Amino acid sequence: MKTVIHPNFSKTNAYETTRKVCDMLYDLGFEVYSYSNMQKRFPKGAHVTFGDPDKLTRECDIIIAIGGDGTILEASAFAAKYDKLLLGINTGRLGFMASIEADGLYKLSRLVSGDYVAQNRMMLECELNKGGTVSKFTALNDIVLLAQGRLCDYEIVSQNEVVTALRADGIIFSTPTGSTAYALSAGGPIISPEIECIQMTPICPHSLSSRTIIFSPDKCLNVACAVRGSREIVLTIDGMDCGEVSSGDIVMIRRSEHSLRLIDVEGNSFFNAVNNKLMSPLK
Repeated sequence: MKTVIHPNFSKTNAYETTRKVCDMLYDLGFEVYSYSNMQKRFPKGAHVTFGDPDKLTRECDIIIAIGGDGTILEASAFAAKYDKLLLGINTGRLGFMASIEADGLYKLSRLVSGDYVAQNRMMLECELNKGGTVSKFTALNDIVLLAQGRLCDYEIVSQNEVVTALRADGIIFSTPTGSTAYALSAGGPIISPEIECIQMTPICPHSLSSRTIIFSPDKCLNVACAVRGSREIVLTIDGMDCGEVSSGDIVMIRRSEHSLRLIDVEGNSFFNAVNNKLMSPLK
């Protein structure tokens, strides 16, 4: 089997963990690869072959992300594009989407025996239409419109019907996977990842009646923003700034044709993470 290592060496213990992972995978009979631009940063003698990221991802069986949730989000873009399995190993603070902690690397042997669960995680597609110029994005966690501390008016339309109009600092559109991220901090519910839906959570709404709305996964949502003054709304996709939204622009959100196959070596990592990570202080 071929695996691609996607590390984030800025994380504590990521360098040492990456060395151990590469050695263990090699001993298990894996062909181990990583990206050519990472070669100078990899541990020496790590049994790794380097190459073009797109080619490696297309030809591999499994991608292993070593870092925190942000690293897993980065790797998910590669994995979803080519429908590859993704395993997260946590060397970050929370590592909510990771299935293995740095002290549990012995569980890598389950990749050989097949003793794991591959969860399909729904993703979202976003189109930003600025006067006929359309930009497209894909999100595993969330799509966020944020006015950076200034109230703006938002109107959400589906199938030519106004779903809601609200005044708030911003809006979060999230997947069930993203329900435990920014949306949770904004007061949204925890949604089990096997449920498919689109969650809309307002950020600091200027109304007691503005609350989270759960949409069916086949809904197509169009968002129009009325921006006050000269400032614009920032569009972020999985935490990355992807453009600015002005009055008259339309943001369209719907289910993506891509999904992520996320490896869970325990079979119940989501609820373990809820109980052990969200209910406990960060390490």
